[in-house]
Amino acid sequence: MIAIDLSGRRALVTGANSGLGRAIALNLSAAGARVAVHALNDRVSAETVVEQIRQGGGEAVAVYGDVSQPAQVEKMFAEVDSVFGGLDILVNNAGMDGAREMCAGSDPEHWRAVISVDLHGPYFCTRQALRRMLPQQRGVIIQITSVHEFIPWAGYSAYTSAKAALSMFTKTVAQEVATQGVRVLAIAPGAIRTPINADVWGNPDSLRDLDQKIAMNRPGEPDEIGRVAAFLASDLASYITGTTLVVDGGMLIYPDFNHGG
Repeated sequence: MIAIDLSGRRALVTGANSGLGRAIALNLSAAGARVAVHALNDRVSAETVVEQIRQGGGEAVAVYGDVSQPAQVEKMFAEVDSVFGGLDILVNNAGMDGAREMCAGSDPEHWRAVISVDLHGPYFCTRQALRRMLPQQRGVIIQITSVHEFIPWAGYSAYTSAKAALSMFTKTVAQEVATQGVRVLAIAPGAIRTPINADVWGNPDSLRDLDQKIAMNRPGEPDEIGRVAAFLASDLASYITGTTLVVDGGMLIYPDFNHGG
């Protein structure tokens, strides 16, 4: 069996204090990476993840900041430099879906806030990461998009627009740096069982409705995203760049058509 080996790699995972980010950070650490666990400002949850990594024999540090603010992003990366001496892996996971608002009646400031975090944030972080990865001719950047880079979602036009744009951003940057040792990819999760959507999978009726949208008839688990991120960050995925890997249990194969059109 070929093991995923990230020994000696230095990683930063944004929004790593819970949910998908936590699972990604733990899986990168389990594969040998040193991990910077980012949170906006929740120090308790971030330090809890750091402690979990350390108890497992790994090395981790917590960093804080608003990814939508370039000055705070620059400071965050400087802190990673001071501890790890550079960066080899960036996972842009921090994001938000915002309140459900149909476009005609939506609040422009709410729309702007989602775009700022979900699109501008990965841009600011990717920009800083490339300034470290290109001189060393090595690095992997992974964007966490969503099945909603493909599937419309009424009431969440800011979120779907940001995720679709992040997909093209991934492809474009991958094209820019493909000959310089840096790979840029995206993971598009489907419905994953995390605290942020516990109101859906925790309710039998809404869970039944959700299951019907997924070919495998169940939500995914955070580790099922974390393991994919560790694989893509490793040399096992050395010939993969500029694409989105969908991890959705078959949501995009339209399970409703299983019984005919």
